[in-house]
This record gives sequence, structure tokens and C-alpha cells, in this order.
Amino acid sequence: MRFGKTLSTSIYPPWKDKYIEYDKLKKLLREDETSPQGRGADDSSWTEQDEENFVDELTNIQLEKVHQHQIETFNSLRDRTAACEAKLQPTADETQKPSEEDQKKIAQETLRELDSISKEITELKRFSRVNYTGFLKAAKKHDRKRGRKYRVRPILQVRMSQTPFNTEDYSPLLYRLSTMYTWSRQILEGEDATKESGTSVRPRDTYTAHKFWVHQDNLLEVKTFIMRRLPVLVYNPQSLKVIDASQKDPTITSIYFDNDKFDLYQQKVVRADESGSLRLRWTGQLNDKPEILLEKKIVNEQTGSRDIRLPIKEKHIKSFLAGENKMEKQVQKLVERHGADSEQVKSFKQTVDEIQDFIKDKRLEPLLRATYTRTAFQIPGDDRLRVSLDTNLALIREDAIDTDRPCRDPEDWHRSDIDDQKMEYPYSAIKKGEIARFEHAILEVKVKDSNYSNRWLDDLTSSHLVKETPKFSKFVHGVAELFEDYVNSFPFWLSDLETDIRRDPETAFQQEQDKQNKRVEDELAVGSFLPSSMMSPAAKAKFGSPANTNGKMPERKRSKSYTMSTSVASKPRMGQMEPTAEERDSDDDGIQGDSLKVSDSSKKGGIFSVLPAFSNSRYAQRHRKGTAYKDAPLPPGVKDPGVWIKDQGPLKVEAKVWLANQRTFIKWLHVSVLLGSLSLALGNAAGVHNTIARTLSGVYTLIAVFTGAWGLGVYLWRSRLITQRSGKDFDNMVGPFVVAVSLCVALILNFVFKYQAAQRHTEGQGVFGLGIGKGENMTRFLVQEL
Repeated sequence: MRFGKTLSTSIYPPWKDKYIEYDKLKKLLREDETSPQGRGADDSSWTEQDEENFVDELTNIQLEKVHQHQIETFNSLRDRTAACEAKLQPTADETQKPSEEDQKKIAQETLRELDSISKEITELKRFSRVNYTGFLKAAKKHDRKRGRKYRVRPILQVRMSQTPFNTEDYSPLLYRLSTMYTWSRQILEGEDATKESGTSVRPRDTYTAHKFWVHQDNLLEVKTFIMRRLPVLVYNPQSLKVIDASQKDPTITSIYFDNDKFDLYQQKVVRADESGSLRLRWTGQLNDKPEILLEKKIVNEQTGSRDIRLPIKEKHIKSFLAGENKMEKQVQKLVERHGADSEQVKSFKQTVDEIQDFIKDKRLEPLLRATYTRTAFQIPGDDRLRVSLDTNLALIREDAIDTDRPCRDPEDWHRSDIDDQKMEYPYSAIKKGEIARFEHAILEVKVKDSNYSNRWLDDLTSSHLVKETPKFSKFVHGVAELFEDYVNSFPFWLSDLETDIRRDPETAFQQEQDKQNKRVEDELAVGSFLPSSMMSPAAKAKFGSPANTNGKMPERKRSKSYTMSTSVASKPRMGQMEPTAEERDSDDDGIQGDSLKVSDSSKKGGIFSVLPAFSNSRYAQRHRKGTAYKDAPLPPGVKDPGVWIKDQGPLKVEAKVWLANQRTFIKWLHVSVLLGSLSLALGNAAGVHNTIARTLSGVYTLIAVFTGAWGLGVYLWRSRLITQRSGKDFDNMVGPFVVAVSLCVALILNFVFKYQAAQRHTEGQGVFGLGIGKGENMTRFLVQEL
């Protein structure tokens, strides 16, 4: 189907005038047959003025029209959502809750409005996608026809990055709608809003996948950053019995299936409620006879994902795909091993039938090959966190759609030229139009537990080193790059390929802060309808839990112009992950997370930031009391060695460490001597009847003794830590704090006592009859005494 027809069938009537005017652009390009020059006009008739008119219409007029409608509509939907929250709010307030009849009336009206908002959100998402595709299609037509002199796609990509109507994420808004839907149904039907639906139960081994792009300039830094925290998983081929640590990272090959209508691709791009995929996957060269897996995956946004795997030999693939081979030999082996009525046999037969029916019903055939080198990071035996880094990604056509010039032999299941010649990246022998080399590395973070958080991981994923790309798919990207003439929908991340994904560290930090504030605001909006336990720590810390607000939501500042962003406030969703030694290729596995939620670390403020007994440095917080490593939970199968490697062998301490400790002790002695000299001078100068001076002399003596004792104690304590190679924090501010406070108190008391003595003295003498005031006498006395 041509895109013009796709656009006309996708128009939402109330927004008819807001869509891209594709026919007008074709006329300006002289692509339409009714244009004066007709289709195929000579490039010499295309002037600079024609080029200027087309570029202005495409990148300014049409793009700005679409972008403004996107902003205005989205802001309107947010305002309507906020109005629904305000309308529903009294039903959550225990102090002023309406009658049951009024509550049901409010809930019914809210549900009708929520249905309207949900419908417009769906239409707005389709609006963004079809217009995004239209701009890329128009640019492609221009570059194909006028590309010898002018190219408009780079200009368009830059403009689209400046007006990012295509990057808006609707998850926060949908999360707010979902919460109000649940609350309204609870009012109408008496349901418990806090109970989870039975359909949302996920498998026990679940995970959330988050994907990022890494620029080549930052690749080494990202690798070393991860390697300092997680060990590299060493791949062990089946042909080797011993793991070779010097072996390079494995090359993974996946061949994806689809039909000539690209149905599976369309389902993934438009994010249908349920989408499926089928691929063959192996590691290394095919001539080395690796294990080949045929994998079918079904992803459902509500119930999660389900995937089945079928090991298959290379010689059986062709007959299996044709439906001729029912894997009878494998079935017979299972029957002999487990019995004809065993669950293993039934499950295997069901898997074979399901995959073959899927191929037959969808008319699937090999379409795209993806090859890449994978580096995996994981603590052995601990699958809570798994990180993979894919480099050298090449996407190659494997189709036979063009019968005149097929990329693959229609009678074969793969391209024999690649596998027979053992081609490797960058596959220079493959024709230009048949391969797309991805210029960035792909970082994937898989978190098994939704409550799992790690500070270093948060620092990495929110830094300038990576660019978050939610729901990135190698299969979708390959089809969009290599089969753009055959599809009428494109993924939104295509516009980022023409831009520099590197960012300034300060800018990246500010963007992350804005994202976190946006997430907190969206969570707060529905906080009154949820238990306190379901709110994030950031929302509780910043605004307090809903339970403490008496059902009233704090006022939220709203800007006049909402800035589009990709922040996400939805709860993490999960898929499946296997704790195997070999890294599973998880492209499109399960429900993929939209955005990695950065955990909020509580920080002490106020008086705790200056109290002496606690150091606020990250080093001190990690190593205080030596519990950073000793009290940390160990992964399964890992035992405490008792003695660390760093603590073994002879003690070697640099001289400057000892000298620094001694130098500090000498400073303490210096202060102690000064205070002792002051107390001695004060005591000697005091008269027999001057009890105040003698008392203060004793106080200064006690401070001097404490100072000397503290300096000696700290010196011995630090010397012991040095010899024990302790990881505890060396700083301790109790002593300086006590000495400083004691001196301040002593000086203040000294002044107060002298002032009182001077006042009593002047009152006893009178005014001397000389006309001198009492204040002058008191001042003269204080000067003489002090």
C-alpha cells in the first residue's frame, strides 16, 4: 500500500487539518502526475527557488503545524486528567466524603471522561506515528529524485530533534488514568483498588529490560566503568571443555522471520496489545556446527511474555520450516526416555505444532539477519542484575521478496554466501543496499527484581555516557533501514541517528533532574488514590505520603508551555530471564521497560550535616565501621574468604603515612601546650580572693589535658588502623568539636563573670561625686581587670 493511501485511512476526522499535507509536498516536488513537469522531470528544471520552497514547506510549515498540534493536544489531555483527579478527589477524602449515591455519580461521570481521554491519547499516538513516517517518506522521495544536487533528510532530522513531537512518552499519563479507572470501579463495584488482578500475575523468574545507545567515543569508558563493578562472563563454546579466558567475545547471529506484508514488524512498531516474533539464533560461525535455537515469542502488554525454544540441527531446518519434518526422531528419543504419556513428550509435540502452525498461518520466511559481538557482565550465581554490551551490529537482508534479484536462494533458509565464506564484520563483500551497519553500541540492563537498586548503575544510566532508547529492537531497526520502501511505519528512534548522541555532563545531569521531578509530579497526582506503600521514596520525601495530607493533594505548579520529555512514571514491568552462563539474546524478550527508574538515596541534612561523629563523604558512608563489605549479602555459592587478598603478605606502609599521623599528633600537642600555658598564666596572675580567675584557670587546664589525651588516643588509634590495613574511615571530628565548644563556653563565661563582678564593684563605690557615670566606671574597671 502506498503511503498516501495509508495516510488517508489513518486520519482522525476532528484533526483533519492538522496532518501533514503529503499531496502538497509531492506537488512541490513535482512528483504528482498532474504537476506541470510531470513525473520524472529533468533535474535541470529544478531551481534553487524550488528547493527552498520545498524545504521551507517540509521543515518549517508542515513540521511546525504538526508539532504545535501535538503540544496543544497533549497539554489539553493533561489538564483534563488533572480535572478528573480534582473531581474524584473528594471521594478519597475521609473527612469530607460525599454520600454513596453522590460518589457513584461522580465515578460514572469520571469514567466517561476517562474513556474520552483514553481514546484521544490513542489517536494522538497514531497521529504522531503517521506524521513522523510522512516526513521521512517525503524526505526520501526528495533525496531519491533530487539527491544528486540537494539532500533534505539531514536538515529534516535536525529540525525534528528540535521539535520532538515524535518522542513523547504517554506512560505517565496512562498510569494516572489507570489509577483513576481502578478507583472509580472500586466505588461503583466495591472492588479493592489495592488488590492486583489475577491476570497480572507474572512468572517467578521475571525481569525488566532497559536499553541505551553508547557512542563509540564513550564505549571504552562505559566498559571499564562496568568492569569495575561486575565481572565479565566468559563464553565457553560447546566444542571446548575448558574455558579459554583469552577467547574474544562471541558473535551472535539471529535470523528473523516475517512475511511480504511485514505483519510482525507492524505489530511491534505500533505496539499492538499482542505481538509475536520468530527467529533462528546461534553463536559463532555456522560451519562450526553450533547449537541452533528456533525461538517463538509472544509479548502481551497485560500478561507479559511467553517464549518457546526448540533446538534444531541445521540439516533439519529447511524441512521443518516447510512443515514436512515433525521432529519424529526427537519425539521417539523422548518416548524411550520418559514414556509415551509423559509431560516432556506432550510439551515437545505441542511446541513443534505451535511453531509450524505459526509459520503456516503467517506465511513466514527468513527476512533479516542481525550479527553482533556481545560482552556480558554478571556476578556468577547472582542473576538479579545482568548487563550486556553489543557492538559491531550489522543488519543484513535475508529475503527473497524481489524475485528477479533475491538476496537469498528461495529454496534455502539462509544466505549461503555469508556462512560458506565465513564472513565477519564489517561484511565488506555485501552490496550496499543489502546491509546496514549500526554506528553505536547497545547497552542493555536487565533487572530481575523491581525493587533492586544500585547506586553505580543509577549513575551510569543517568550520565552523559549513554542515551536511553526505550523499546529499541534490532529487528525493527533493520526492517526500517533496509525495507523502507515496503513499510509505512517507522520507529521514532530513527531521527536520532542523524544527530550526535554525545551530551555535556552538566546538561545530562540537569535533564535527569527534570525527569525525576516530572516522575514525582505524576506520582503525586494519583497519590491520594493509592496506599502510601505504592508511592516512590522520592514522592514521599518531597511531598509526604498521601496518608498525611488528609486526602488533599498539594498544589502543583504548571508551566504554560509543557515541554515534551521522555520521562516515565509507570511501575516497572518485567519479562523472563535465564540464569545461564551464556548470555541470552533478549532482543524483544518480554515486556521492556520504558525508562530505568533511578533510586532515591536519602541524605542527612540540617544538624546531621555538621555533627562531628559522622563523616558525610561517600567513602566514609561506604566504609564506616567496616561494614560495607562484611555485612553485604553474598551471592549464592560465594563464601567469605576470611582474609582478603589485600591483607595477605608482609605489611608495607609508605613513610609519608606514618609521618602524617605523627605530624597531626604534634599539632594536637601544640594546642595542648598553648592552653596549658594560658591556664598557668591565668592562675598565677589571679589574686588569693579572685575565685573566678582561679576557677577559669582550672577549666582551661582540663581542656588542655583533654586535648593532649585526645591527640595521643587518636594517634594510637590511627596507627593501629594502619597496621591492620583497616578499611574504616580515618577522620573523627569529636575532638576538635569538643575543644572548640569548650573554649567558646569558657570565654563567654569569663566575660559574664567579669561583667557581673564589675557591676557589683561600681554599685558599692557610688558615683565618686565627680560627675562620672556608672557606665564609665564599669568600663574603666573592666579594662583594669582584664
